[in-house]
Parts: sequence; C-alpha cells; structure tokens
Amino acid sequence: MTKPRLSLLRLIEMNLGFLGLQFSFGLQQANMAPIYGYLGADEATMPLLWLAGPVTGLLVQPLIGAMSDRTFTRIGRRTPYFLIGAVLCSLCLIAMPFSPSLWVAASLLWVLDAANNVTMEPYRAYVGDRLPDDQRAAGFLTQSAFTGLAQTLSYLAPSLLVWIGFNKDAVDVNGIPDITRFAFLIGAVLSLTTILWSVVRVPELPLPPEETARLKATPLTFGGALGDLRTAFVEMPLPMRQLALAMLCQWYAMFAYWQFIAFAVARSLYDTADVSSTAFRDSVLTVGQLGAFYNAIAFVAAIALVPVARRWGAKRAHAACLLASGVAMLAIPGMRDEAGLFAAMLGIGIGWASMMGNPYVMLIDMIPPERNGVYMGIFNMFIVIPMIIESLTVPLFYQSLLGGDPRNILYLAGALMVLGAAATLRVAPVKR
Repeated sequence: MTKPRLSLLRLIEMNLGFLGLQFSFGLQQANMAPIYGYLGADEATMPLLWLAGPVTGLLVQPLIGAMSDRTFTRIGRRTPYFLIGAVLCSLCLIAMPFSPSLWVAASLLWVLDAANNVTMEPYRAYVGDRLPDDQRAAGFLTQSAFTGLAQTLSYLAPSLLVWIGFNKDAVDVNGIPDITRFAFLIGAVLSLTTILWSVVRVPELPLPPEETARLKATPLTFGGALGDLRTAFVEMPLPMRQLALAMLCQWYAMFAYWQFIAFAVARSLYDTADVSSTAFRDSVLTVGQLGAFYNAIAFVAAIALVPVARRWGAKRAHAACLLASGVAMLAIPGMRDEAGLFAAMLGIGIGWASMMGNPYVMLIDMIPPERNGVYMGIFNMFIVIPMIIESLTVPLFYQSLLGGDPRNILYLAGALMVLGAAATLRVAPVKR
C-alpha cells in the first residue's frame, strides 16, 4: 500500500501527543530527585529509587510493542495503547506531588512510568506505520522537536509560576513546594488532551487486506506476543546489535545526569548540600531553568538535524551530537556562574535532540515494517537496561570512588558520552 505524504501541519498534529508524553517525562527528570530529597532520601542510595522507570520499561515496552503489532480494532492497532496510557499517566501526575512518604512517591513513579511506557513504543511504531520512507526522518525528528519543546516547558513551569507571583518557599508538611504541585497538574491536563488531538486529527491508516488477513489468522494472545519477541531477538539485524553499546554509554550518562545535576549545582553554585535550605530550592529552580534552556536548544536542533541527517547520515550526525554533549558534561563541574552553565547547556541540548531522534532514524531502516512495534519495544531495552545498570552500580562506588560528591558523577557521564560517540561510528552501514 502506498502511504500518503503528510503536510507539515499534519506531521505536527500527528506528533502533538509527544508534547504531553514528554512533558510528563520532563516533570520526572526535573522534580523526582528533589521530591525524593524533600522526603528524606539519601544521595548515595537515591538512584535505587529511580529504578521504577527502567524496570517498567524493560518489562512493559517490548511486550506492549509486540502486542500492538497483533492488535486489530476499529480505531487502529496502536491507538488503544495511546489512550489507556494517557489516562493512567494523568491520574498519577495529579497524585505524585501529594506523596506523604518515599515509598508512596516511588510506588506512584512505578505506575506513572508503566503508563508512559504503554504509550511510548506504540507511538513510535505509529510513526513508522503512518509515514512513507522519505518522511520518516522528518517524523522522528519532529518527535524529537516536541520532546525539546515539552521538556522546556516542564522544566520551566515552576519558575514561570514564581515569576507570575507564586511563593517559591511555600511548602506542604512534607517539604514539597506548592509550585511543584501546580506544575504536575498542568502535566496531567497536557498528557491527555494532546494525545486525543493527535489520534483524532491524524488517525491510523487502514491496514492493507493481506495484513488484515494475517492478523485475523493470528489473533492477539499473550503467548503469541511472547513468541514474536523471541523470534525478533533471534533475527535481530547485526547493526541493531552493534548500536546497543552506544546506547549503553549514552543512556547511563544521561540518567546519571538527571539524578545528580540538582545536587551538583547546589554544591558548585550555592555551596550547600542541605535539601531543606532555601539555597537548595534556589538550586532546583536554577536547574529547571537550565533544563528548559537545553530542551529549547534541543527543539531547534532537532529541526536543524533533519537536513543534516538526510545529507550526512543519521550515524555521523548522532556521533557528533554525543561528542558535544560529553564535552559539556565534563565542563559543568568546573562552572562557578550561571552564564557558564547556560553555555554548557548548548552541548547538552544538541546531544539530547539527537538521542531522541537519530537512533530511531537508524533503527527504522534496519527492521521489517510488519515488526515495527516489537522492534521498537526491544530497542527500548537498549535504553532502560543502561538505566538499571546505572541505578544499581552508582550506590556501590558513590562514596568510595566519587567521594560522595555529585559533581564527580558528571565527569563519569561526560566520559561515557564521548565513548558513546565512538561506538556509534562503529555501527555497520544499513543495507535497505
């Protein structure tokens, strides 16, 4: 079946749901470490509290991706997963900032990440399903642009609330600021409304007759989905296997960055390690502004990367972007003023834009289209397994090797980004 080309407006509307989805992720990246700190978490063991996201991703996304390949409904094969995930995500976002204890916050994060994961890979597969070959790079990098825009807004939301008159020092009995609760409420609204807009305005294409016949002959079952997963692992293309090393380096680094950047800036810029102090809350707001800036850079960079990836190839473009991000991370611990930190965010933003787009441009050329869902789910394992490794290993050497200083985590992350760039260049060319 010849797939119709989409206009720029339809391409934007198709990916608008990523705005709400990534606003939710941005809220987690910017606020979960401070929330855990307010509720009494210890820095050295805090990465263990972040296990919810990668573990649920490891368990949920490959299975959901395989199931969405076999789903056959009146509203499409991917759409039911979008809607279920969006509703659950909105409910968890409303509840999260009211957590009275660490275990409640950690439990809600498990459910929230499960909901996001139910939506994520079917959404990526939907782009592969819906677009002709020559528009796929634009489709995935448009998702990357929306990631940058959404996370710019999510990181900046608490500061915007302060700028319009909210008191940054107003906190509840657990120490969680009021501005955090309002930011999560905004995220809950966006999560649901943007997904609905996308599925209504750009519905899935009807399946071709032969695909419809295949799905009716092999209906959705749990055992069938597991079988598809097993087969996909066995038949995984060699370039996809080679890409796993690069993904290990870059996602270990990025996860560590999110967990420790607020604590690192608190020490380097505000000279404090006291999470109950006004200085630490100022650090959280500064990190939010830095995060908003690097995501704004990512928004612009993702658009600029469309012609770059088309001309030079996604592999070389991605390696260059990871190198820029690595250099920035290595520079951050030595920064003693906000101007220097904002300059470093240029590199972080360029790397982040590429991480959310170019690997998928590389991947979609490696895999058979009828298995978009299952391979997108498996590819997510290349993201969440590094996160799990990071969460389990950092507590083992945080005190002994890093001296209990979060700034040293950033040196480690920067070195891994540089290694990720080198590993990307070693991925074999893809034969279409």
